[in-house]
Amino acid sequence: MKLLVRNLSRSTTEQEIRILFSAHGTVTECNLVLDQLTGKSKGFAFVEMPDESEAKSAISALHESRVAKNRIRVKIAQK
Repeated sequence: MKLLVRNLSRSTTEQEIRILFSAHGTVTECNLVLDQLTGKSKGFAFVEMPDESEAKSAISALHESRVAKNRIRVKIAQK
């Protein structure tokens, strides 16, 4: 299941996101979206979790939680 993670701090790294979601299950892919010109985070990422129940657990645990002073939003990514 592909998840969209929004409102990330610009300083949050892809590795930090992977660790955060790995606490709730297997993460097969983690892509922090970067600005092509500056190379800096755009404040959102996509996380792929193959097990649907683990992904739903991550959503319920992490949606509206605070990460680096920002309240992140986690939902199922649109196709």
